[in-house]
Amino acid sequence: MGIDPGEVRFGLAVSDGGGVLAVPLGTVHAGRDALGAIAKQVTDSGAELVVVGLPRSMDGSESHAATKARVFAASLAGAVSVPVRLVDERLTTVSASRALSRVGRTSKQQREVIDQAAAVELLQSALDQAKRVGAAVGELVSVAEDPS
Repeated sequence: MGIDPGEVRFGLAVSDGGGVLAVPLGTVHAGRDALGAIAKQVTDSGAELVVVGLPRSMDGSESHAATKARVFAASLAGAVSVPVRLVDERLTTVSASRALSRVGRTSKQQREVIDQAAAVELLQSALDQAKRVGAAVGELVSVAEDPS
């Protein structure tokens, strides 16, 4: 499963059984229940691995959004029984927006599906790269530590 984390929504994508093609799964609105809803989707989809987009700047540095993605990924790793990996997501939303524009979607129409399309771009890139290198890509996430 691929997850494109955002301030307002999380885009979700899954791959076919052979890990060849990524397709959109849906969107989960950010908020108090988002982690539980996403963990349920991971379980219900039968995902064997989750890749979470890590938004880096073009120079590779990490901003506040990357820190939030890391915190989310660590929390998700504690809520699911499959590995969670962070994968560089530079330009996935831009690529998704261009693809949607090519098929005639206006900016307003894109709002409904852009997060899912970005998740598809993220997951497809991770699948393709994993096939090339023969191993899972990205950074394996450790379970979040309980601060108490």
